[in-house]
Amino acid sequence: DDLAELHIHGSKAVITAVLSTLSKFDNCRLAEPGEFTKLAFENGKLNLLDVEALSDLISSETEIQRKQALKILSGDATKKYTNLRNRLLKILSNIEAKIDFPEEDLPEEILKNIKVETKDIINLINDILNDGRTGEKIRDGFKISILGPTNAGKSTLLNYLSKREVAIVSNIEGTTRDLIEVSLNLDGYPVIITDTAGLRKTSDEIESKGVELALKSAKDADLKIILLDAKNPYFSTFLDDISDENSILVLNKSDLLDGVINLDNLKLKKYILVSLKEELNLDNLINEIKKRLKDKFLINDNVLISRERHRLNLEKCIHHLNIFLETNSINEFDKAAEDLRIATRYLG
Repeated sequence: DDLAELHIHGSKAVITAVLSTLSKFDNCRLAEPGEFTKLAFENGKLNLLDVEALSDLISSETEIQRKQALKILSGDATKKYTNLRNRLLKILSNIEAKIDFPEEDLPEEILKNIKVETKDIINLINDILNDGRTGEKIRDGFKISILGPTNAGKSTLLNYLSKREVAIVSNIEGTTRDLIEVSLNLDGYPVIITDTAGLRKTSDEIESKGVELALKSAKDADLKIILLDAKNPYFSTFLDDISDENSILVLNKSDLLDGVINLDNLKLKKYILVSLKEELNLDNLINEIKKRLKDKFLINDNVLISRERHRLNLEKCIHHLNIFLETNSINEFDKAAEDLRIATRYLG
């Protein structure tokens, strides 16, 4: 389109006055958010993957998010999906040839190749899906949940990591009752850290709801920081339920420790000893978090999925390809062709 650029002083009053004047011209109005990108999409200049990647690039807050958006925007994902779809269309053309010309027998070699090709495409799509949801985690943020009993120092840890007073800190047990989430850029990695209610059995209805939310947060988290009091590192059965390979055991209040730490009742034996009050040994904890993030966020050429929409379409594509493979009879070619068409549509 023909273009005119106005270079003006950037004060709010000047910009408002210029826009107000322009709006008085016929057929002249402010563009809607994303309108030019929408026009580019409607006119075939950008495909849907490009539009989504552009949106991710604009909203990227960390270097790893920027790189992922650029990678998809470069067209690598489009080329891969287009290649797979073209292979499916070739299979479909052979199937439809059999439907259109039933009196002609398809060569045995082509029938055999159809099965082999379909299985290979299924394997390739499964390779794309088996990425540990890395793309979505990079886009949305890596979820870290801070868990532990009351008064273990969870809110203090959240405030320390976010470098500001996010959560109320108090000696009164059960101060935190809701989930408190903070988005951080931790050494270039997008992270969502959640402070949770202290895990304990309680008759208080509101606190009980908080404990329920904390356990749900633990289930959804990519990494759990289990924070315990070094003098008494145990709290009922909650610990066993939430401890796994995605957990970091942190023992706080090392400044008050005056004896040997008893880990007999703990499933996790490896721990990091810190003092949040004195800010002792917290570098080791942050380095361990970074190490876990690096392992999770390892970008490779196979990571092509950045949104749940991509994953759902690929899963549905595989579902219909599997149904297609199960169709063995020549008489069922009509039905087989339809499943293949649907699979091709989902991939498209």
